[in-house]
Amino acid sequence: MDSGLAELDERITGCRACPRLVEWREEVARTKRAAFADWTYWGRPVPGFGPADAPLLILGLAPAAHGGNRTGRMFTGDRSGDVLYAALYDVGLASRPTAVSADDGLELYGVRVTSPVHCAPPANKPTPGERDTCRSWLVSELRLLRPTLRAVVVLGGFGWQAALPAFAEAGWTVPRPRPVFGHGTRVALDGGPDLFGCFHVSQRNTFTGRLTPEMLRDVLRTAGRAAGLPVVDEGGGTQRHR
Repeated sequence: MDSGLAELDERITGCRACPRLVEWREEVARTKRAAFADWTYWGRPVPGFGPADAPLLILGLAPAAHGGNRTGRMFTGDRSGDVLYAALYDVGLASRPTAVSADDGLELYGVRVTSPVHCAPPANKPTPGERDTCRSWLVSELRLLRPTLRAVVVLGGFGWQAALPAFAEAGWTVPRPRPVFGHGTRVALDGGPDLFGCFHVSQRNTFTGRLTPEMLRDVLRTAGRAAGLPVVDEGGGTQRHR
């Protein structure tokens, strides 16, 4: 399974299927942001991150232009990732609370992070067509994770809309009518993992208080338990990994 997922990740990084996204991600990598002028940007599709036998999957939206598109790792080097990885650390599912570069030593414990769109989109908004074009990668990733996957946290309504048809195509039965996204929503797929809805960790949500660290930790903790992972409770009652 490890080799299958590694091969998939390698294939993802070479994808050029969406002309608008290819042009944007490469333009951003050339022009850069002043604060990162000394960086060599990744500038390619960003594969998933985390162990190949993860029982818990976190599904985002797409890499940030100066985050994953710069560092080459999901949710690494941007404010959204700061919030996500701090929460994963707090509940005992990450080795450190920060993510700054692909070689910073961060490990995830039983968790894999991916997205339905692997290229940074203009204004953080992929089109429905780009989402659908990228779906085959997510379907392949879900099939490879299937033997161990027990819970999925879906960040935001866009990710939820992308996830449901991908799970159906990967072979799970999705309820009909399809469940509506909401923070705290929990949906059990027949014979498959439990899906958990969570507001996205975007600055728009975290800066306004729509999504607080406590709310995020609560969803991650609940999903972690559903996945069979040892998690740290709000009072710190369970030991961290390692």
